[in-house]
Amino acid sequence: MFHHILPFLIILPSLAYGLISLWCARAYFSRKKPEADFFPPVTILKPVKGMDAESFDNFASFCRQSYPRYQIVFAVAGTDDPVIHVIRKLMTEFPEVDVELVVDDRVYGPNYKVCNLINAYPTAKYDILIICDSDIRVGTRYLQEVCAPFADPGVGLVTSLYRSPWIKGAATAIEAMGFTTEMVPNVMVALKLEGLSFALGASMAVRRETLEKIGGFHALVEYLADDYQLGNKVFRAGYRLELSDYFVESVMHRERLSDVLSRQLRWARTMRVSRPGGYLASGITQPFPAAVLAMIVSGGSFPGVAAAVLLYTVRSLTALLFSRCFVRDRIFPRWLWLLPFRDGLAFATWALSFMGSRVRWRGHLFRVLPGGRLEEVDR
Repeated sequence: MFHHILPFLIILPSLAYGLISLWCARAYFSRKKPEADFFPPVTILKPVKGMDAESFDNFASFCRQSYPRYQIVFAVAGTDDPVIHVIRKLMTEFPEVDVELVVDDRVYGPNYKVCNLINAYPTAKYDILIICDSDIRVGTRYLQEVCAPFADPGVGLVTSLYRSPWIKGAATAIEAMGFTTEMVPNVMVALKLEGLSFALGASMAVRRETLEKIGGFHALVEYLADDYQLGNKVFRAGYRLELSDYFVESVMHRERLSDVLSRQLRWARTMRVSRPGGYLASGITQPFPAAVLAMIVSGGSFPGVAAAVLLYTVRSLTALLFSRCFVRDRIFPRWLWLLPFRDGLAFATWALSFMGSRVRWRGHLFRVLPGGRLEEVDR
């Protein structure tokens, strides 16, 4: 009897986690939201290096905000960066928007993105600062939504969920479905069980006085996961973090699978050193190894196959509900057939994250040290 039950016991953690994430997401997205009626002036800081997919359209989306007063500061390290021409074009086509360009190659530590932020910071005019990745596109209500929680003086930082409905082939689908089936469910569970103590790097809004209290951007320049560190430092300083359900959108190039896997491994090693306990425990909730192990222990018999089919039936329905009802990214059901393969790659990167400490980021090779600090290496 135990031999028949064992496969179902093996899949139970993953099965339960999927259902719990759905319950947490339903509670979050059905909550009563505060009115977006607080409009403090805002500075958007955009550290940029090189060209992303559709850079001009991404940047232009920030110039079309339904918001009374805001500034955009682009920070670039090199005078020969091709993105400068795009920013100049943007300034010409949106003369009514307060856009600044800072070109400064000073380096303060191994995180070059944060170096750009340090260089841009003196140009920021306003006391609400938004840090937003260069490949992000937003709608016209973005500033209204992310600034509304700052009406509460206890809020120190607001971060945003993100999605990628811009699918250009199977490789980008594999990455995009990771946002839908892993990132958003994991954030939902963390928010319900322990509250928000970290930020998501696609969009982070912070008060100037809060940033200065934690040591400014200089406090982040030694870390790979500057987004996690910013949120965590703000949390530990006694401020409340808020999660906005206004999704920003990550616009991706058509890429090779190897490029996607390299980035996934970088993120995995980042999370391993940032949240080691939680990251290690996350292995038992992964569906792919649970389904494989259930079939192995049953010797390929009916109970093992039935357990694997049950797990992936629930997994597929969970992914479909997240995609259609919560994230609204239109990925599923079209790419649902890739889900087991994507889960297999996710487990592989989870395992590989424990087998090394090197990551490649924007053309540079780094070693991730305990605690999440970076050390640049030659090769």
